[in-house]
Amino acid sequence: MSITGHLAELARHRALLWALVGRELKGRYRGSLFGFLWTFLNPLMLLGVYALVFSVYFRIDMAHYAVFMFTGLLPWVFFSSSINEGAGAITEGGSLVTKVMFPLQVLPAVKVMANFVNYLLSLPILFAFYLFDGVGLTWCLVAFFVVAAVHILFTYSLVLLLAAANVFLRDTKHVVGNLLTLWFFLTPILYPLTQIPEGFRFLVKFNPAAVITLAYHDLFFWGRWPAWGPLAGVAGLSLVLLVVAVVVFEHYKEYFAEKI
Repeated sequence: MSITGHLAELARHRALLWALVGRELKGRYRGSLFGFLWTFLNPLMLLGVYALVFSVYFRIDMAHYAVFMFTGLLPWVFFSSSINEGAGAITEGGSLVTKVMFPLQVLPAVKVMANFVNYLLSLPILFAFYLFDGVGLTWCLVAFFVVAAVHILFTYSLVLLLAAANVFLRDTKHVVGNLLTLWFFLTPILYPLTQIPEGFRFLVKFNPAAVITLAYHDLFFWGRWPAWGPLAGVAGLSLVLLVVAVVVFEHYKEYFAEKI
């Protein structure tokens, strides 16, 4: 199946996709004391920990540092949560995977879209931080959905590939969790680009997560248009990755049910 066919299948089953996204979001905090409020409490607590460590203990001398960090932290949480959860989307799909007519590509997509909705719901907290800290927002924010579209494309491509790999090699999910920790610290989220020695800054261009993070920083924090060239490079890479992921997923999906 081609990319267009794969995406057309997702579009054809969009009602099912959004129904499962709704179920995922409702079930995420079911039975907890604060329920849906955890959507806001989790990023706030994460911000509090990192702000304490990097503003007080390992001091980074930067104005509005907490806002800067939060701007990069929220999209990273979307990305890492999607990868972590999406890698097990098929193996944890239960009876849905064994249904002959069930569109299996919906399961990885549900993880990505549920986490993206969580990201969108956390943006009002980010805006409140900007207002409180006196950092202005600009019209460049209209490009947010362009950056987010590239982010979703890159994330979904990785999730689709990892979800298929995890069916046959269950260590995939555990390896990915450790690699994400390394990837997090290699991405300029907790520190500005100027903290990287000049001789190593060129490496950032080879880190898709860094390019996307810098684009979010440009839009929100610096109030300028993102660097379109590197962002277009990530979009191109994502399309290539999606081709590979679709080919692998579609080729092996008939074996998923018997491997689970």
